[in-house]
Amino acid sequence: MSDFVNAGWSFYITIVTLVGIACCLWLLFSQRKIAVVLNQDGSVAKDTGHVWDGDLRELNNPLPRWWMWMFALSCIFGLAYLYIFPGLGSNPGASGYSTQGELKQSLIMANSELKPVYDKYVAMSVEQVAADPQAKIMGQRLYLNNCSQCHGSDAGGAKGFPNLTDHDWLYGGASENIKETITHGRGGVMPSFSHLGDEAIINVTHYVRSLSGLSSDSIKTARGKAVFSDNCTACHGADGKGNQMLGAPNLTDKVWLYGGTQSAILETLRNGRQGMMPAQENVLSPEKIHLLTAYVWGLSNSEPQAAKK
Repeated sequence: MSDFVNAGWSFYITIVTLVGIACCLWLLFSQRKIAVVLNQDGSVAKDTGHVWDGDLRELNNPLPRWWMWMFALSCIFGLAYLYIFPGLGSNPGASGYSTQGELKQSLIMANSELKPVYDKYVAMSVEQVAADPQAKIMGQRLYLNNCSQCHGSDAGGAKGFPNLTDHDWLYGGASENIKETITHGRGGVMPSFSHLGDEAIINVTHYVRSLSGLSSDSIKTARGKAVFSDNCTACHGADGKGNQMLGAPNLTDKVWLYGGTQSAILETLRNGRQGMMPAQENVLSPEKIHLLTAYVWGLSNSEPQAAKK
């Protein structure tokens, strides 16, 4: 609850929690002195009026003392727990405990214990690490645990998540570029151009498709070229080959992050795109990032691909 963006919600949760506990205690102690009215023969003179099977009556006897004090102690325990640990809205608690802090501490301990295992690879270059069979196995495990959820177990990517096995890189495929991406993350933004109107968007869509040799209408392509020149060259360049400094993709190849169909490009131009690669510097140690960098670099620099190139 410590991540409330509005202080009002934190106050609301705190009040509801404390009032709930107070009401439980009030109900518990307000009912402990109810006297049981008995007849002269010792039978109960008054019940709730609920009778089953002819003679089974529901009474309103006070709770047993042991049960009542156990209930009261549980409420006191709850208040003490909420004082020590976070639970009252955004209050961090007297102990300062948090699951994020616990996770961070466990990562620090794990990284320190495994540091000797990775140390021998730190002194090696990324290219040397990528060629080491044992390092490749370790890098693959790191990849599967931290990267496969988005880029796939085969690193082939998906819609909105780049393929890591080819030579098409938004921010550069050199080892230092890959390490920078893994360490600090990336934030890609394609703004919406809905303000241009549908006709201009459709025309520039045809022009963009023509850049990579896809089918397009020649008249709309000619009109779209002017729209592209006025609105898109700042990021993608006059020739449409992109800019790795900005993470702007090359539009002249047939590699599409969100799809190269007319409908997909139209959606991109109308609504824009938000791409996010999360930073791993607070999750993985520098030694693990070095090993992971080597593995990812090796995916697109394997011997068969090098020979083919």
